[in-house]
Amino acid sequence: SRSSKNISAQIIDDDKNITILSSSSKDKLIKAKNKKNKTELSEIVAEELAKKAVEKKITKVYFDRGRYKYHGRIKIFADALRKGGLIF
Repeated sequence: SRSSKNISAQIIDDDKNITILSSSSKDKLIKAKNKKNKTELSEIVAEELAKKAVEKKITKVYFDRGRYKYHGRIKIFADALRKGGLIF
């Protein structure tokens, strides 16, 4: 999900109905990094989520962008996930 200031994402196992991983711009580790604007923040959150997923050996995911169009911060987020090693 995305708001006017923050962005968050989750990797969910639909079969078991549980959240496996999540990352948000409100996390302490991400807030500690110096962000300059919302697009850089989206890229940082995606990199952290991709890093966590690779550590848990998750490589294939379904990218559900919800009601948001595939441009701007959502496109940057998706590109950073791909760069981090996730396939969707």
